Amino acid sequence: MVAWGDNSDKATNVPSGLANVIQVAAGGFHSLALTSSGTVVAWGDNIFGETNVPVGLTNVVAVAGGLTHSLALKSDGTVVAWGDNTYGETNVPAGLSNVVAIAGGEYHSVALKSNGTVVAWGDNSYGQTTIPAGLNHVVAIAAGSYDTLALQANGTMAAWGYYDYSQTTVPAGLNNLVAIAASDGGYDSLALQSSGTMAAWGYNYYGEGVVPGGLNNVIAIAAGGYHNTVLKSDGTVTSWGDSDCRLEQCDCGFRGGFP
Repeated sequence: MVAWGDNSDKATNVPSGLANVIQVAAGGFHSLALTSSGTVVAWGDNIFGETNVPVGLTNVVAVAGGLTHSLALKSDGTVVAWGDNTYGETNVPAGLSNVVAIAGGEYHSVALKSNGTVVAWGDNSYGQTTIPAGLNHVVAIAAGSYDTLALQANGTMAAWGYYDYSQTTVPAGLNNLVAIAASDGGYDSLALQSSGTMAAWGYNYYGEGVVPGGLNNVIAIAAGGYHNTVLKSDGTVTSWGDSDCRLEQCDCGFRGGFP
């Protein structure tokens, strides 16, 4: 794998010899990699133990990173979490099982169950872990700084939590969705449509909330702190938004930043 960007905490220093990676995830200032053997490798900032992968952790099928915590989904449908637990974000609810997807926000964690329902825990200062009544048939989840998104089987989405930048106000008429992404460290939201086009909304100080004109044939999306990155069907990558954010130069939403 290849990583680039702010490396003040060595989050882009990919460990030598790392191979057979099948999934990657980025936390606030740390990185996670899942290997084909079902083990997890983590590197970067470790102030809260977010890169201290639990001893004996195996049979992992997915990983996710929060600001200062990490999550792993095991093949038996259970979740393991480690790192900062100031808001209970690593306190996996007792009895949580049949999980098929996970997501990490700044200080909260989210899990999607095989029955299409969502469970969330951790910081709830803005209602980000309060699941909307009647939400079901969910097929994908995303966790932003202080908000949460859910993609439903009918191609529509739900969003809840912090809304001062309208990041949880889903654009009217947005449908035929196949993927969603939420900015952990920033305040914008993304949605990919089956046509290969996409929508972005929310915080837009660096232009991250406006999709570049003519962008199409998108097959995967990701939201960073104040920038967004997409993969196109021709194998090329497009990014937009802030490209020069450094901790010493701007507020990157880290440990007590926005809101």
